[in-house]
Amino acid sequence: MAYKALDIAKAILKLSNPEVGDFISNMKLQKLLYYTQGFSLVVFGKPLFDEDIRAWAYGPVVECVYQNYKGHGSEAIYPDEKFDTSFLTSEEQDLLVSVYEVYGQFSALKLMNMTHDESPWKNTPRNEIITHDLMVAFFKNLVDGEN
Repeated sequence: MAYKALDIAKAILKLSNPEVGDFISNMKLQKLLYYTQGFSLVVFGKPLFDEDIRAWAYGPVVECVYQNYKGHGSEAIYPDEKFDTSFLTSEEQDLLVSVYEVYGQFSALKLMNMTHDESPWKNTPRNEIITHDLMVAFFKNLVDGEN
């Protein structure tokens, strides 16, 4: 069962620690959602969330999540400590943690540049949906160690 992208975004935010400088902006959150979805498609064979990812000028974006957090601008989005992530399976939680450990270390700008160099964003017209097929083809190579 795929979840709502906003719930996955809130679960990702809970992995951050803004008090020690480990924060997530809206742009960074968008890229973490993209990487999480891509790996979910390959590792689990299904999307983690239902909403589409679009190829915006600054990289992949889940529009409803962007709209929810756009008031933060480029500032930190603080996690909702009361948000319960127990809806995720242990495997899904492990995936979020793994993606955050690898990609969360990078700035929003670095993540944007990384996605701009990757085929799913490069091969999708601006503002159009990045298809699951494009994501699977790219992320399968990452999982298989070919990129």
